[in-house]
Amino acid sequence: MTHSKGQTKDSVESADAERFSNPLERKFDEVVSPFEDFIHDSTTASGILLICTIIALILVHTPWAEVYQTLLHTDLGITFGDLTFRKSLLHWINEGLMALFFFMIGLEIKRELLAGELRDIRRSIPVVFASIGGMIVPALIYFIFNTGTPASHGWGMTMATDTAFAVGVLALLGGRVPAALAAFLVALAIIDDIGAVLVIAVFYTQTIVTSYLLLAVLLLAVLALFNLLGIRSPTPYFIGGGLVWAMMLQSGVHATVAGILVALTVPARPRHGPYWFLRHARRLIKEFENLEQRKQQQLNHTDNILAEGDQHKVVELVQDTAYKATTPLQLWERSLENPVALLILPVFALANAGVHISPDELLAMFSDSITLGVVLGLMLGKVTGITGCCWLAIKSGFGDLPPAMNIKHVLGIGLLGGMGFTMSIFIAGLSFGHTPEQLQIAKGAILIASLLAGICGYIWLRMIPGKNGKQ
Repeated sequence: MTHSKGQTKDSVESADAERFSNPLERKFDEVVSPFEDFIHDSTTASGILLICTIIALILVHTPWAEVYQTLLHTDLGITFGDLTFRKSLLHWINEGLMALFFFMIGLEIKRELLAGELRDIRRSIPVVFASIGGMIVPALIYFIFNTGTPASHGWGMTMATDTAFAVGVLALLGGRVPAALAAFLVALAIIDDIGAVLVIAVFYTQTIVTSYLLLAVLLLAVLALFNLLGIRSPTPYFIGGGLVWAMMLQSGVHATVAGILVALTVPARPRHGPYWFLRHARRLIKEFENLEQRKQQQLNHTDNILAEGDQHKVVELVQDTAYKATTPLQLWERSLENPVALLILPVFALANAGVHISPDELLAMFSDSITLGVVLGLMLGKVTGITGCCWLAIKSGFGDLPPAMNIKHVLGIGLLGGMGFTMSIFIAGLSFGHTPEQLQIAKGAILIASLLAGICGYIWLRMIPGKNGKQ
């Protein structure tokens, strides 16, 4: 496109924007843009999750508590011949919606292993050691307090870290902490999630119906074949994934495990490489530019691109070129980020965080072995296991921390690691689903421990000198 001497690129783009938008549209953009920034802010998901948790806690202490509980335990379902899917609303949230959460976790795990922090073995070893310590030590502390009691099988509650809350606390610290800290925390939380999913699959599966499990394995093999054949359309994977989830649900293995396994079959390779993209994109942009120059030379040109069939076709080809040069794994992970963070996890919190605690019940909780095991496991076990095992890996010469990080930062990560929340409450439901009183105690202990861990982690990391050495 040709421009006069006095015109800068910015002024041309500004004039172009004026041509293709009306005043009302521009005014609307001014209003909407701050909301879009808010949605994409890293603290927003944590804030919404916290608000939904508070709403659930308030609801169970109001006259609406009975309506709240009745709604959660209302049965919903569908039937296909002899195959019946009938569960309470709570079960559909915990086993249905949360399968999408686990699917996204699976995509994150695959990305981290192939191209993230876990790809570099020397950098990943301290994270792996920290994660293993952060799972084993809390579980041991819980088991010690509950050994010989019916509550001993709840040790899995103390293993995981809630990424949304922990990263939200780091975001509140802003530039006071190195950027590498967030990457370390996310990698640690992902390994925790792997451990938690394995624990769910192995220790929290009651009975297994082999026929349905074999069907699920067969369907996963088909999805893996789709990957090998280069099929990158989302439709086969989501249909196949839904069938895997249904078979897992009927098999007795917790259906959310299907989310992780299906995610591992998603293609992580683009159809074409970067040089192909550069060559085709440049050619298409040049072609579009030539068409625009030709249009400008005509006296009866129009500003409506829909009226320009050739230009519209080029734009579609640019979109197709970009799609073929992008991996389905990254595309689908990005498309699920907001729905999971802003809808699925808040709904999970609304359905599961409603714990009725009176002052007397609160005092009684701290004499209960479940509370002591959960609070000390998440508060003490996480920080001891994460910091101690990470220090051991570094001192043994197995790996190194990122240049901007030191062991004090790892201690802060260990404190934030005690924010179990989502996965901890999830496993609590599996552990004590048939004993409501113990489930209430476990949920209450998880909420208390997560709150204290977040506060302690924030204070500790704020006390460490920032980039300029300031407190």
